[in-house]
Order: sequence, then structure tokens, then C-alpha cells
Amino acid sequence: MATKRKRSVLFAGQSYYHTRYLSRELRRLGWKADVLNWDPSQQDQIYYHGEDYKFSYEGRAALLRQLKFYAKSVAKYDIFHFSNAHGMQFGYLIQKFFRRYFGDYSEIELLRHLGKKIAYSINGCLDGASQTSLSRLAPLSPCDICKWRNEPSVCSDERNLAWAKMRNELADYIVATAHSPTDYNLGPHVHQVPEFYCLDSEFWHPDLLIPTNYRLPLSGDTVKVYHSVGNFELRSILYKNIKCTHIYLPLVERLKNEGYKVELIFFANVPNRILRYYQAQADIVVDMLTYGWFGANVREAMMLGKPAVCYLRPEWLEFARKEIPEYVDELPVVSATPETIHDVLCDLINNPEKRKQIGIRSREFAVKWHSAEAAAKRFDQIYSELLE
Repeated sequence: MATKRKRSVLFAGQSYYHTRYLSRELRRLGWKADVLNWDPSQQDQIYYHGEDYKFSYEGRAALLRQLKFYAKSVAKYDIFHFSNAHGMQFGYLIQKFFRRYFGDYSEIELLRHLGKKIAYSINGCLDGASQTSLSRLAPLSPCDICKWRNEPSVCSDERNLAWAKMRNELADYIVATAHSPTDYNLGPHVHQVPEFYCLDSEFWHPDLLIPTNYRLPLSGDTVKVYHSVGNFELRSILYKNIKCTHIYLPLVERLKNEGYKVELIFFANVPNRILRYYQAQADIVVDMLTYGWFGANVREAMMLGKPAVCYLRPEWLEFARKEIPEYVDELPVVSATPETIHDVLCDLINNPEKRKQIGIRSREFAVKWHSAEAAAKRFDQIYSELLE
């Protein structure tokens, strides 16, 4: 008697390390779950934690090798899960080939024609919403300090909405976490699933052993405020960026002048596997003060049991509450704006016990909502329902 084929998913393209850890836990639940890394950017490889397949773009046979992989994937996988704006593809060579002969996103349309299910994960402010919608956010607009505001090749109404329309037409299920509730992000198959953005709870553990060469040369009574920016030079103009580096640098100097024993520990473009050693030594982690939500840096901080500060936009919290009320009610992130961040930091610096308690809640929250185990349990359900 023939054996029943495993349910299967290919994560085509990566969302940092999330798909790597999710795929491993899905395997424990009986899935065939693999990760393809088609990213040609060498500088971005420091944010990934491994893959099962990786495209090489060297040599004349690169396209042929990739097309062969694509053809085999059609037979091997039931679900194809893509991530990131304009990332619903198998790399630029295959995309260019199909576009030339069959039209835009025809390689994805072929998958749908063959009965495959398409999942997609939103990542970033320009994924699904127009620049106009975001720039009108009040009282704080993230566009005001964004380098890409006047770069239409990266972010514009036309570019953002054209992509979002195509994304919504092609995907059967779209995953988000507190995305901007405007434009195409209001589609009926766009869902709040924070579990997708998952971490390994042991890799980011509060009792992480710090190698000697990564220990910070600071005294134990110095309050260490951690801040980091990936692709810092690319995203910044004279330290001004959406991560608010331009606010934190002078703010910490002000706190020192006011008599606080505090230091800003700032990192940019450090491999993710190493960065956790510095995060683990922080007392407070600070992030975006105008956007309205948080990303990987804050999730990592919570998994390490650290109090994290960023701006939580009230209307986005209420929008998320409709679908994931528990998540919103339990969220331990401390909200602050450019106007309140001084007082928020002073309060945390002056109250080590408060920092400790927030850190404990943060770890519990991260394990419950952002561990790979929680993600696999959620997506076992989501994918199963898609296949049914």
C-alpha cells in the first residue's frame, strides 16, 4: 500500500531567521518544511540563520539550475510561503525569465494554476500601504524621518500600491503583525499572526553565556541602554533614521549631564548571531519612537528577558485587539514618544526592580507568542486549513 505523502511547505525567501526556526518545528509536527535562500545580497546574509537550499548567481548555468529547482519544487511542495515587499518570487533570474516570456508574477500564477497554496508575510511599512496613508499618521509620522520618503524607486504611492494589489491577488493567506490598517492591508485574507515572527527560545535565553571577547567594558552599576540599526548607513542621513538614533544619541548625553550613570551601547551591521551577546548585557533596549510598532530587535530583547521601549500607536493596538486581544492585553513593551522618552528612561533607570519585573513578563510573553514552538502550532493549523 502506498504511503501518504507528508504535507509540505517551502519558504521561498527569508524573513530574517523566522522561517528557519518555524520550519524546524513544523518538521517535528510531521511536515516537510524547507527554506530556500534566493537573496543575492551578501551583506544581508548576516541576518539569516541557515537554509536548506541557497541559490548561486555565478556562471552561465545559474538560471538553468534555478529553473530546475523551481520545476522540482512544484512536484514536492503543497504550500509556498513568501516574505517581504516585492519578495513573492524565486529570485531575480527566474522572475526575469518568466516576466520576459509569460508576464509579471507568472511563475506564481502557475503555482496557483497547479493547485498550490500561496502564503505571504508582510514586513515593513511600505508593504501594503501607500506613503500618503503613512505620512498622514498623527501626531507622529514615521515618514518625516525616513530616508526613503523622496526615493520613489524605493517608496511611493504608485510603487507600494501596485505591489500590494498584486500581493493580495496572488496570496491565499497573508500574515501580519500590527501592520498599518490602511489600503490593501485591510484585505479579508490579511490576518494578525504574530507567531510567524518567531525566535529560538534557547538561542536567545536570559541565561546566555557571554564569551569573554564580547563582554562590555562597563561597571555593573552602569545602566546600559541598548540601541541597534541594521544596514545603518543605507537607512540613515547623518544619524537620522526611523530607528531614532538621532534622538537617542543626544538623549543619553543629556542623562549623563543630569548625573545618571548610563551608557548607550550602539551597534550597527553586526551579525545577528553575535549581536545577542551585547543584547544580553543590556539593562534597557530602545527602538523606534515614531513608527508605532516594533520589529526583530524588540522581539529579541523580550526573549532575552529585557525591558524594551518603543512607540505603540494606540489605533494600531485597537486594530490588533480585534483579532488577537490576548496579545495586546499581555504586551509588556513600554510605549514612549520623542516627547516622553526622557521621562520613561529616567523612570526605568531609577527603578531596577521595575526593569526586572518587566523583563520577566517580557520573557514569558515572548515564549508564549514568539517561540518557534508556538509558531509551528499556529501554522500547523493555518496550513492544514488552507489545504482542506
